[in-house]
Amino acid sequence: MRVTQSMLSNNMLRNLSKSYTSMNKYMDQLTTGKKINRPSDDPVIAMKGMRYRTEVGNVEQFQRNITEMHTWMETSDDTLDETTQILNRLRDLTVQAANGTYEQNQREAIAKEVDQLQLQLVEAANTKVNNKYIFNGTQTTGVNKDGELLKPVTLDDDGNPVVNLAPGDYQAVELEVTSGTRLQANVNPTNVYSQELFDDIKALSDALKSDVPDSDFDRFITIVDKHIDNTVSERADLGARMNRVELIESRLEGQRISARDMMSKNEDADIAEVIMNLTSQEAIHRAALSAGSRVIQPTLLDFLR
Repeated sequence: MRVTQSMLSNNMLRNLSKSYTSMNKYMDQLTTGKKINRPSDDPVIAMKGMRYRTEVGNVEQFQRNITEMHTWMETSDDTLDETTQILNRLRDLTVQAANGTYEQNQREAIAKEVDQLQLQLVEAANTKVNNKYIFNGTQTTGVNKDGELLKPVTLDDDGNPVVNLAPGDYQAVELEVTSGTRLQANVNPTNVYSQELFDDIKALSDALKSDVPDSDFDRFITIVDKHIDNTVSERADLGARMNRVELIESRLEGQRISARDMMSKNEDADIAEVIMNLTSQEAIHRAALSAGSRVIQPTLLDFLR
C-alpha cells in the first residue's frame, strides 16, 4: 500500500486527538473524583450507580421515617408518664378522702385539686407533635367526620371533658420503617383518655363535694387503679415497639453504610491511579507531538538542494 504524506499527517492528527481525549478523561476524573461523568462513559457503571443510589435513597427515607417515629413515641411516652403521675396523685387524694377524720371543707379542698388534675389530663390528651394531635388516631389534624377542626378532648359548656374520638373510629398511625414493614407510631388513646376516665374523675369530684360515707371512696380507689393499669399497659406496649424501632434503626444504619460503600467503590475514582494515568498519558502525548513534528516538517523542497 502506498503511504502518502497526507496519510501520515492525518493519522498523526487523529492519534493526537485521541491523546487529547484520554487526557481530558483523566482530567475530568481528577476534577470530579468520579470514574464517569456521563452514562456514555461506561453504561455498566452508570446502571449500577443508579441501583446503588436508589438503595441509598430508600434507606435514608426509612431513616427519616424512624426519626419521625421516635418523635411520636418519645412524646407519647413522656405524656403517658405524666398521665400515670396524675392518676397516682388522684389515687393518693382518694385515699386521703377515705380517711374518716377529714371534714367536709377539707374534702372540698381535695375536690378542687381533683378538678385541676382533670384539666391537666385534658391538656395531656391534646398533646401535639409538629402541630398534629398524637392521641387522635389518624385524625392527627383534629378534623372530625364533618370536616370541623376538633381536639381529641374538649370542654362542654359546663366545663366537663368530652372525648371526641369514639373507640370504633380509632385508626393507628403507621409508618414504613423498612421495605414492606410498617409499625404503629402512636398509642390507642381510647385505652387511656376515654370518656369513662373523665366521667369517673367527675364522679369523684362530685362525691368529694357532697356528704357521702367514707366507704364510698374505696370504690373510687379501685376505679382509679383500673385506669392506672390501662395507662401502664399501653405504655408497656409502646415501650416494646420503641425497642423494636431501635433495632431496626441500627440495622438501617448498617445498610446505609454498606450501600454508600458499594456506591463509592462503583463510582469514585482512585485518585492515585488517575494521577499516574494522567502523567503517563502526558508523556505519551509529548512523545507523539515530538514524533509528529518530524513527520510533518519535511517537504519536497527540503530535498531539492
